[in-house]
Amino acid sequence: MLVNQHGLAKTSQRPGKTQLINHFLINEKWYIVDLPGYGYAKVSKTSREKWEKFIRAYITKRESLQCVFVLIDSRLEPQGIDIEFCYWLGEKQIPFSLIFTKADKQGMTTTQKNVAAFKKKLGEFFEEIPATFISSAEKGTGKDEVLKFIYEVNQDFVVPTDYKKF
Repeated sequence: MLVNQHGLAKTSQRPGKTQLINHFLINEKWYIVDLPGYGYAKVSKTSREKWEKFIRAYITKRESLQCVFVLIDSRLEPQGIDIEFCYWLGEKQIPFSLIFTKADKQGMTTTQKNVAAFKKKLGEFFEEIPATFISSAEKGTGKDEVLKFIYEVNQDFVVPTDYKKF
């Protein structure tokens, strides 16, 4: 959705089938890293735990990480696995934002209700709710807002002094 290239990121009809980390260099300046999701994967509990451990290690060791976008299906009420992941990000002081996806798949009333319920759950742990976006890949909803947010985050990026070029 963000780069106007349909099919760029690998997806599958079956949750959990796509198990790749995809790096996308944008405008020769910054990266989007697409990590595999593990919430609804139809895989064994052992595999899911392995992915979760890997993803969490990846996130905590990225010195140049500016923001994690947590993708939430806007059609669903708050899911424990998503809330727990957000709590973990907060505990680790990792900046994150929420992107509620598939907003075109139901009415705006349902979307708003589910987003409000998710934010309410986060409010039990966070004093301030992270930036929130409602999106639809099919209709492009939220694209401009997310790109503006990324631009603003990147303006504040300072390369660590111990950064090593590859």
